[in-house]
Amino acid sequence: MTPAPPFFLLLLCLIGAHAAVDLRTAAAMAAGLCKTRPTDLVFIIDSSRSVRPSEFEQVKVFLAKVIEGLDVGPNATRVGVVNYASRVKNEVSLKTHRTKAGLVKAVTKIEPLSTGTMTGLAIQFALNVAFSEGEGARVKSPDISKVAIIVTDGRPQDNVKEVAQRARDAGIEIFAIGVGRVDMSTLKQMASDPLDDHVDYVESYSVIEKLTKKFQEAFCACSNSATDVVFLIDGSKSVRPENFELVKKWINQIIDKLDVSDSKAHVGLVQYSSSVRQEFPLGRYNNKKDLKDAVKKMAYMERGTMTGQALRYLSDNSFSAGQGARPGVTKVGIVFTDGRSQDYIGDAAKKAKENGFKMYAVGVGNAVEDELKEIASEPTGEHYFYTADFKTMTQIAKKLQINICQEEDPCECDSLVKFQKKVEDALQALTKKLESMSKRIALLENKIV
Repeated sequence: MTPAPPFFLLLLCLIGAHAAVDLRTAAAMAAGLCKTRPTDLVFIIDSSRSVRPSEFEQVKVFLAKVIEGLDVGPNATRVGVVNYASRVKNEVSLKTHRTKAGLVKAVTKIEPLSTGTMTGLAIQFALNVAFSEGEGARVKSPDISKVAIIVTDGRPQDNVKEVAQRARDAGIEIFAIGVGRVDMSTLKQMASDPLDDHVDYVESYSVIEKLTKKFQEAFCACSNSATDVVFLIDGSKSVRPENFELVKKWINQIIDKLDVSDSKAHVGLVQYSSSVRQEFPLGRYNNKKDLKDAVKKMAYMERGTMTGQALRYLSDNSFSAGQGARPGVTKVGIVFTDGRSQDYIGDAAKKAKENGFKMYAVGVGNAVEDELKEIASEPTGEHYFYTADFKTMTQIAKKLQINICQEEDPCECDSLVKFQKKVEDALQALTKKLESMSKRIALLENKIV
């Protein structure tokens, strides 16, 4: 048999090398690049008599799947579980289990209480006991989130409004999940703002698992890379004061999703109308609380719409070392506008992208789609967003956060699943290429013989 020509062997080696690169990339994704923000998380689960045993098992599966997507550890995410009906039982303390395996095992052993529905009592217990330092909660800090996830299927037999407010005032972010015939007004009384992000409903316990990905992403933080983010905000008179307040809340929604610290994400804010005003430069505030307070204090300019002038300011000033920008750090510009620019934006928009800034364009109301596309980085479909109503900006905030996070670090909290699929795809592709190459080699050998 005649040996295969060297170039065939070389090609086979290149195919194998390509597949190996794919596998190494996938492996890196699953090797812990993604971690969840440090969080004290307490599940508050309804096991009243209306929840059948089989349905309660499905709740436990949901809890286990969310836990599997978390970065569990003493310095990362700590998890507790409060079980309630007419009485309250502390099933898992924040200090009890420091590994996923231990947590999941403890969750599988929880039994339903099968009596009434004292949801207010359960929230009060969580506030007084589950989130106490004695039970393993950490000292209140801007760097550590306090989160409660309430799962219920009915109307509470006690008051929840006041106790939920006290919990929120204490810094606990509350997500409320309703199942079946749940009272929706009660969910809204319990949940944190914005309600669109914190209230979920499923028709039955059999489909509660579909919320798993939402909560995995809610706690996921891309933490490998530093980022300089500058908001460029339209403060023209067409926005109107009440909508300008919604814009400030929208900015703070995005800040909530960033890993803000001295070494990670820095945020700057610029407002423009007929002129441009820097509200604060990059690096002035290095924790979320101070940043969000500064955003809330931003005064509305209420004049014209000189977007081109604002973009020039962004390119020439906002990302300069003198304004706090860091060398070698990814630069992200988020431009918000609600109408057509009164000056030319083309050159300034082009310069920003040529400078290497990742530009996002967000339009509301009378914003011009062509202008948004001109501002946005390629591919434009992933970098410009439009909504007709200021009240629906929440959805854009979610998309922007995810895109920034993915750009900085190719990871998600379901990276293991992606890893497995990438391995399978790479192996399948390699097998097909090898089969095709073998056939060609065989044909060539026949010709040579």
